[in-house]
Amino acid sequence: MKQDKFFVNLIQRKSAGWFNVESAEDLLGNILSRLPVKLLLTIKVVSKLWHRLICSPNFTRLHLSKSREKSIYILYPFLDAKRSLYFMDAEGVITGTISLTGLKNIPSLCMIASYNGLICFTNYPWFPHSFKTRAVVTGLEIRICNPATREVWLLPNGSQMKQELGIGVAFGPGISEYRVLRFFCSKSKSDVIHPECEIFQSSTGTWRSLGFVQHCPMGAHHVFVHGKVFWFIPSEEDHNIPGSILSVGLDEDFRIIRLPVAVTEHAFLVDLEGQLSLIVVFDDDDTMVIWILKDENESIWEEKCRDGIPYETVECLDSVAARKTDIFFITEERYFIFSMKKMSWKETHFKELFEQHSPVVFTYTESLLPCH
Repeated sequence: MKQDKFFVNLIQRKSAGWFNVESAEDLLGNILSRLPVKLLLTIKVVSKLWHRLICSPNFTRLHLSKSREKSIYILYPFLDAKRSLYFMDAEGVITGTISLTGLKNIPSLCMIASYNGLICFTNYPWFPHSFKTRAVVTGLEIRICNPATREVWLLPNGSQMKQELGIGVAFGPGISEYRVLRFFCSKSKSDVIHPECEIFQSSTGTWRSLGFVQHCPMGAHHVFVHGKVFWFIPSEEDHNIPGSILSVGLDEDFRIIRLPVAVTEHAFLVDLEGQLSLIVVFDDDDTMVIWILKDENESIWEEKCRDGIPYETVECLDSVAARKTDIFFITEERYFIFSMKKMSWKETHFKELFEQHSPVVFTYTESLLPCH
């Protein structure tokens, strides 16, 4: 009897202690915010309190701040019919994979952006293009997805066009808000290309025209850093090589940024610890150089580091992603992670999974943010 009474008192004390924890919502939220999204979606049915807490905007912000501390890589094989997404840790080891059922049976699906747990897909294969191209493209579709919650949202159609020229995704000013900028040429009898731009705002759910613009980007390769979207602009001599950078802020102000040097086709823009960075591989000496933009108004760059590459430049550089001070490189044949701190390269070995599938890599942070 004494033993039974002891356990009853112990259970009562634990119950009272847990009630006190639930009463302190800040403490409970701090504990739950460290859990993965998949588990949070399961346990939010435990009680009305937990459901209300986990579904609140404040908790979404808190969970995102914790997730940013442990960002990973996300890899998408372009030609994979299963529409699988692969998650990799800082060492390039695959830690999980999911298939987005809402993206099956969609031809030419490209992943073009990843930020705060939301990723953007289009159904059009974006490649650096020449203004002399007159191929007619129809049926562009843009989807925002959250791999953690499995939510997929198809954006409403934009304006009719003759040719798609570029696209980019910006986030903010609210944590759940995003904007999609689309550059295109509307149908015209003239052979002269007049680029236009329109913007989609998640807060209104509609497209709005920004009119004709002087410059348009090289396809869909872009990066979002501190409230601005950055794209390459093709050089006048060779439209397959970047000549400058176009930036657009949330104030919809278009600016041109000069490059620090003449670059090659193997050039990428990345967010390196909150700074716009330029990564270039030079063919003449097999060297990789990284610059940091210090002053956008004056186009002032600082060379961060340079190093020889561990592969032949005949292997085209297909995709690059930066995570903290590490940079993930995908070539036609191999996969590397470059550590800026150690100034060393590490090759990862999972080629058999993605051979001939043209994978792209992005930095990924899990979140509860809604797509719509």
